[in-house]
Amino acid sequence: MNIEAIKTVGRDTGRAVVPDPADYDHVGDGWSETEYRAVELADDSLGGLWEGEPGRVSFDSWPYTEFCVLVSGRVAVIDAAGGRREFGAGEAFVVPRGFCGTWETVEPSVKYFVAMR
Repeated sequence: MNIEAIKTVGRDTGRAVVPDPADYDHVGDGWSETEYRAVELADDSLGGLWEGEPGRVSFDSWPYTEFCVLVSGRVAVIDAAGGRREFGAGEAFVVPRGFCGTWETVEPSVKYFVAMR
C-alpha cells in the first residue's frame, strides 16, 4: 500500500450521503443532515464528516457504536426515559450500539464520526 491509500476527510473528499428518513423511527420537522463518507467498509463500518441542521430523529435501536467529535454547533442525545446529554464544539462522545432514544441537532452542527457494527 502506498500514500494514495491515505484519505482526507471533508466535504470535498467524501461521498455525500443524505440518510434515508426511513432509517429512523421518527423524523421531526426541520431535520436535515448530510454525511461525507471518507471510508465505507464491507462490514457496514464507516466514517467521515457529518453536517446537520436543527431537528430531531428518534430510533429504537442505534445500529452501530458511533464515536463523534463535534467540530461546531450543539447536539443533544436523549434516552427513552428522558435523560439528556448536550455536547458542544470540541467535545467527543460515543453513542453505543442498541441505544434507544433521540438525536437532536440543537443548532447547525458539524462532526467527525466513525461508526462500527
